[in-house]
Amino acid sequence: MFESVEVGHRLKKSTFKRREPQLRQRLLALQYRMLEKNEFPVVVLVNGLDGAGKSETVNLFNEWMDPRHIRTVAFGPPTDWERERPPMWRYWQSLPPKGHVGLLYGSWYEDAIDRRVFGRLKRGELERRLDAIRHFERMLAAEGTVLLKLWFHLSRPAQKARLDELAGDKYTAWRVTREEWRQYRSYDSFVSVAEEVLSETSSGEAPWEIIDGADHEFRSLTAGTLLAETLESRLAGKKPEAAPVPPPPRPPLDHRNLLNAADYTRRLPRDSYETKLEKHQARLNALMRSARMRERSLVAVFEGVDAAGKGSTIRRITQALDARRYRVIPIAAPTEEERAQPYLWRFWRHVPGHGRAAIFDRSWYGRVLVERVEGFAPEQDWMRAYPEINDFEEQLAGAGAIVAKFWLAITPEEQLRRFKSREATAYKRYKIGPDDWRNRKKWRAYEHAVVDMVERTSTAAAPWNVITSDDKLHSRIAVLKTLCTTIEDAL
Repeated sequence: MFESVEVGHRLKKSTFKRREPQLRQRLLALQYRMLEKNEFPVVVLVNGLDGAGKSETVNLFNEWMDPRHIRTVAFGPPTDWERERPPMWRYWQSLPPKGHVGLLYGSWYEDAIDRRVFGRLKRGELERRLDAIRHFERMLAAEGTVLLKLWFHLSRPAQKARLDELAGDKYTAWRVTREEWRQYRSYDSFVSVAEEVLSETSSGEAPWEIIDGADHEFRSLTAGTLLAETLESRLAGKKPEAAPVPPPPRPPLDHRNLLNAADYTRRLPRDSYETKLEKHQARLNALMRSARMRERSLVAVFEGVDAAGKGSTIRRITQALDARRYRVIPIAAPTEEERAQPYLWRFWRHVPGHGRAAIFDRSWYGRVLVERVEGFAPEQDWMRAYPEINDFEEQLAGAGAIVAKFWLAITPEEQLRRFKSREATAYKRYKIGPDDWRNRKKWRAYEHAVVDMVERTSTAAAPWNVITSDDKLHSRIAVLKTLCTTIEDAL
């Protein structure tokens, strides 16, 4: 893979001086066009061998373009705060919004390659990490992000010469540390792992561009030209070909499914409810305070039709928790900031650390529910959301999160009774609006979407729990019991 860049590419300084102003003007004009259109972000990954000009290229891009609209992030070893979350979490936090450029020095490849080279990542773990990266980049491309992946390469003699040159100058010697020499001593292993990683992650949506980093002039013009051509292509409307999604399933001919076939007659007397509530709240409190939860976290997801009892059930859970250790995240329509990012971005930002809980009142499943039924997302977007959601939840579980998902199910008749009760109660009227009444007319469509959602996203890492909720007392206890059992089984 690297043979063609080790032949010794060079560019005359006079050629560089003649072409640099033209390239700078071209890049700046393209940047402002992209900013004005505000339709997509650009993510430039800067990876490669030490001494190959990675930092110089990052600095050059900031010099050639308007740095006010560039987000530059350099990644080192993950911090303790980052280790408490999935490996991809810190990269989600660094994505640029639409209209902007993100320069990611190191990116999601460097840690995986380094850990594999120095024996801290087993073969199977590397494969899982690369699989997560492929899913991530496929999702970014489908959401409209332009990905430019640059690998700056050097032959072994060229890397030695470059490190010697930097170390021999008192003004640049600080740039050559033990880590750079350590990589040089492991050159063959590093290049072997890098070659494998690049070959397995170069795709139609996100191909790798390999650049000879030995010559400043050649390296700089090559990288700048690649960025300019990438921007021009996207501004002209060209997008990478995305893999087709399968067609949505058809409902069964008899319309019988796990929701309308459920038993909604289950009831719990008030006196039994009070006793069971106190018992299971104490059980939940003890579990969340246990020593074993210090290395775990809890992600609880609540979904259901309007008036299914999500809010009141969540309140019974939070009554049992230390307010310093949990957050309730109510999900409404996305803000302007959230619309400028990939769909799952606003949920990744709320991933809890160890010993903490995040409780979602509605969640990332809105894409395959309301956005699907109401036509807010095209079919190709909500269909690809299923594997993206499964991947997200698997990453949460892999990082130690206990994922508990609840669908609170009620009948149309019970919903109608609760709607009328809300209208008749002054302090509850804010809970009911025209959209709630309008959504009742699409009951069958929502039911089909829910069944499809459960079938496609109930996994070993994050299974769905469907709780019938025509009787709120019964459903609250059922949720508390299931949540406690889920935590106990995980610990």
